[in-house]
Amino acid sequence: MVRRGGQRFEITPAILLKAYACGIFPMAESADDPRIFWIDPTERGILPLEQFHLSRSLRKTIRRQPFDIRVDTAFAAVVDACAEPAPGRTQTWINSQIRSLYLALYREGFAHSVEAWEGDHLVGGLYGVSLGAAFFGESMFSRRTDASKVALAYLCDRLKRGGYQLLDTQFLTEHLASFGAIEIPRDDYQLLLEDAVAADATFHPSGAGTAESVLQSFSQTS
Repeated sequence: MVRRGGQRFEITPAILLKAYACGIFPMAESADDPRIFWIDPTERGILPLEQFHLSRSLRKTIRRQPFDIRVDTAFAAVVDACAEPAPGRTQTWINSQIRSLYLALYREGFAHSVEAWEGDHLVGGLYGVSLGAAFFGESMFSRRTDASKVALAYLCDRLKRGGYQLLDTQFLTEHLASFGAIEIPRDDYQLLLEDAVAADATFHPSGAGTAESVLQSFSQTS
């Protein structure tokens, strides 16, 4: 529930998609806090797909194929793993309502996960929301070295091949900047967003999903 003007209203998957189309997204203070608030940053993080940086070391890791990369086979498990405490993060912004909303979007085909597996063990991954030709990255986790980095590279290859125009990272972090993420003003983001959500793209393009496709999509950087 969100409180506005002294009244409460329920967030539905449709309302959540409308919020994304308007450039805002939800968060909670903690997993135990039932309240949700909307975020509309003045500076927005994005990762231009044509500028994705594939480092030499990550390129070598992808070539070795230490993980089995799968898509949309364990969405709920990825969300739950992203909500777990991690180094530098003792609190999560994913409460039960947010979890339920994203699972609903997944069932409706608007949310996706990219997963890194070691045998039967989920060791890394990420998830986000797809709307038109925009993909809104929500969170990622890693239980093995480079697992989430490899998942991100596979995601970017998939988005590039699928015709996506915008990969929204919400905020800019040092980690994301190492892949080529940048920060742009809200007004500039709104223009990119308007064009992207009105365009068509597919999250399941032909040719994506292999180490070879990732290595071919992005040039090597130092």
